[in-house]
Amino acid sequence: MTRFGAADVHYPTSGGGHAALVVSDEAALCEIVEQHTAWLDEVADYTPGRFYERELPALTALLADVDPLDVLIVDGYVDLAPDGTPGLGWHVWKAGLAPAVIGVAKTAFRSASHAEPVLRGTSTRPLYVTAAGMSQADAADLVRTMSGSARLPEALRLVDRLARSAH
Repeated sequence: MTRFGAADVHYPTSGGGHAALVVSDEAALCEIVEQHTAWLDEVADYTPGRFYERELPALTALLADVDPLDVLIVDGYVDLAPDGTPGLGWHVWKAGLAPAVIGVAKTAFRSASHAEPVLRGTSTRPLYVTAAGMSQADAADLVRTMSGSARLPEALRLVDRLARSAH
C-alpha cells in the first residue's frame, strides 16, 4: 500500500508552532484516512533562505509517531534554484521523513526558475512544484490531479485549516 501525506505548520502570534498532517492511501488524496497534529512550544525565528530551520523540527515531531509515508507534500520549495540549492523539502527528504517529497509553493521564488508551474481549476495563478525522490514531472502531475477543483488541492486546504486550529 502506498501512503500519501500533506503537512503544514502554523506559527501563532503567541509563539510556538502547530504542525498538521493528513494521510491518504491514494495519490489524489480524495479520502483522508488519518489526521495528526503536533505542538511545539518553541520554534526558531524565521530567517530568509533558512526556513527549514523553523519548519523541520515541527515536521520531524509530527511524523515521529506516524506510520511511514511514501510521498509527503510540503508547503514550499524542495530546492530553491536549478543548481539544487536546498529548500525545506530537500531538508525533509534528506532527514528521511519520506522517500519522496513534493514541494508546492503558492508564490514564485525568484531563483526557483526550474519549478514546474501547475494550473488547477479555473485559476490563472499557478502553483510551483518541485520534488526530491521522484521526477518533477510526476510530482507536477500528482498535484495537478489531486482532489478538488480550486487552485489549491482540497487536502492542502484541509491541512492548512488543521494547522491553524487550536492545539
